[in-house]
Amino acid sequence: MNSQHRFFATAPKGMEGLLADELRQLGAANVGETRAGVGFQGDLSRAYRVCLWSRIANRVLMPLASFPSADPEQLYAGVLAIEWTKHLAVDGSLLVDFSSVHSEITHTQFGAQKVKDAVVDHFRHETGERPSVDRDTPDLRINVFLFRDKATVNIDLSGDSLHRRGYRLEGAVAPLKENLAAGILQRAGWAEIARQGGGMVDPMCGSGTLPIEAAMIAADIAPGIDRPYWGFSGWKGHDADLWAALLTDARKRRDKGLAKLPVIRGFDASGQVIEAAQDNAAHAGLADYIEFSQRAIKDCAAAPEGPTGLVAVNPPYGERLGEHEELKSLYKELGDCLKAQYTGWRATLITSDAELGKCLGIRARHINTLYNGALECKLLRFELDERWFMKERGDRASEPGAQMFANRLRKNLKQLSRWRKQQSISCYRAYDADMPEYAFAIDVYETVASAQSTQEAGRWIIVQEYAAPGSIDVRKVRARREQVLAVLPQVFEVPEVQVVLKTRERQRGSNQYEKQSETRRFHEVQEGPCRLWVNFEDYLDTGLFLDHRITRSLLGELAVGRSFLNLFAYTGAASVHAALGGAIATTTVDMSRTYLGWAARNMALNGLRGEAHQVVQEDCLLWIDKALLRGLRFGVIFLDPPTFSNSKRMEASFDIQRDHVELIQKTAAMLEPGGVLIFSNNFRRFKMDMPGLSGLEVEDMTASTLPKDFERNAKIHRCWKIRQAPK
Repeated sequence: MNSQHRFFATAPKGMEGLLADELRQLGAANVGETRAGVGFQGDLSRAYRVCLWSRIANRVLMPLASFPSADPEQLYAGVLAIEWTKHLAVDGSLLVDFSSVHSEITHTQFGAQKVKDAVVDHFRHETGERPSVDRDTPDLRINVFLFRDKATVNIDLSGDSLHRRGYRLEGAVAPLKENLAAGILQRAGWAEIARQGGGMVDPMCGSGTLPIEAAMIAADIAPGIDRPYWGFSGWKGHDADLWAALLTDARKRRDKGLAKLPVIRGFDASGQVIEAAQDNAAHAGLADYIEFSQRAIKDCAAAPEGPTGLVAVNPPYGERLGEHEELKSLYKELGDCLKAQYTGWRATLITSDAELGKCLGIRARHINTLYNGALECKLLRFELDERWFMKERGDRASEPGAQMFANRLRKNLKQLSRWRKQQSISCYRAYDADMPEYAFAIDVYETVASAQSTQEAGRWIIVQEYAAPGSIDVRKVRARREQVLAVLPQVFEVPEVQVVLKTRERQRGSNQYEKQSETRRFHEVQEGPCRLWVNFEDYLDTGLFLDHRITRSLLGELAVGRSFLNLFAYTGAASVHAALGGAIATTTVDMSRTYLGWAARNMALNGLRGEAHQVVQEDCLLWIDKALLRGLRFGVIFLDPPTFSNSKRMEASFDIQRDHVELIQKTAAMLEPGGVLIFSNNFRRFKMDMPGLSGLEVEDMTASTLPKDFERNAKIHRCWKIRQAPK
């Protein structure tokens, strides 16, 4: 059966991208990712391979027909018209799965019954007989998805969810689904670690799902190789010879893979669940290849003289009231074990409580969102290297260098204290490499309790570490970092988890906007009359450039009664200031959907909604050209472009020194009579080409826009006020 078909593989929420990558590796064509799964193209052989080899998918569906179904009669007629006798024998059995989203038919049991009636009536009309219904192992499993009153009728080739590999005999209290376990391992790079001979350890293995899935990946074992039932087995279009050949090939690959399986071990404090894990491994044919043993976490040492590899763990989440505090010590014990026994390894951990993850005392290099059923979880990935360990820092804080740094920091805070109170400043820079050997910028954010989030009021310390020159001994850099991180909780009287470390290097293009993590934790802060969202962990910057505090306030004053344009708008804080200052309309333009969404949230937080406040996702350079053709004019424009950008979404690269004259001239051409353009950039070697800006009045106002907390760093930004010169 070589004809090409369109298929659809469903996926657990949050794993669609992993499934799309997997399907491409399996040779699927025209792979298209959606929120519910991944569409792909291929012949029947390709669909069979996905059924047999996909470690991520839930089901593999083959669409038969799609038609409007605004009411039960349309649904019935559309299903009745399908030639069901080509797919199912009259003496066969069927089962219908029905789901509905944004449609008139909302009762899924009623919808399934209507579909079943149409299939049965089709057989009666054609043969005078009808198939039966089998709720366990039907010959044909029919899947109908109704979306916005349009039905898609599919044959479910998988027959049952593919996460059911067939080896699990007994689960632990909260067993991890097999495809979620496989997704965790794929995210952690386990396949490549195994190819290089690395081992795998799960110190809290429960019923053994992670070690078993790790063994199946490392040994190239098809996850569906021992499944007793398939949805295509009783389908009239089934090619038994093709399926048999695929199984034969999979068995050969399994035998070959088992011969070179790396060391895989699972530990648990409960002897009962270890017995369950051993039984499951035996049922998977892996009893001789995985070592399970009962051990407390503190005794889960790496094998002596063995290779490094991956530690993967699914610890308790503490969903019930009161469990959170009890679990803190468990996570700390796990972290202590990893730091003491597994240096040089990688580790990955899934939890629904990222705060518990911090109790490990290890900084996560990557954070992804996955779902364990309906429960949103964070997948934390670690490099078990000393530089990422949050050590017990009590001794560090008493070292002479740490005390010298602490004294300078306290002196700075005292000098800023009166100014902060007078200006009602709650977010400010407290230190900026004042002592060259301690090359850090330290910002303080006083957050407020927000009715729109679960975040409480508090104080957060954001530490940006400037990259040290290569000539500096890395051990000295590390020691000074530890001293700083030891001192900050004491000086600012905050818990260690509210001190966030970032490494700041020279950024080009959009690198400064790339994600560092994926916590999606936003906090509300106050700046003048504005309420703004900031994020301390997911990006290099927080969403609020503190050095532009005075500039934003000035924009609010200038915008009274005028239309305001914010170009290269980032998170739109300037637009909020302008709108609250009295702008009659605001237009906020940026190329990033992420940051425009953030800008829209900032506007909404301040009650700024409606057509008067436009948010536009587009390359600003292209938007300016279009705006000029449309004759758009603005009373106040804020232009704060990047130093350099070569984003794939831009038609050409942008260089602020090379391109600023053309950019400013075009932008100034959009000013209303008497309008003002505020132009800013943070390129330290920037030189304004005054002859190129003939016809414009240009006033350097950098000094007046530098806040007191940034006076020590006069080159943090440059700022000009620009108007059209009188004719």
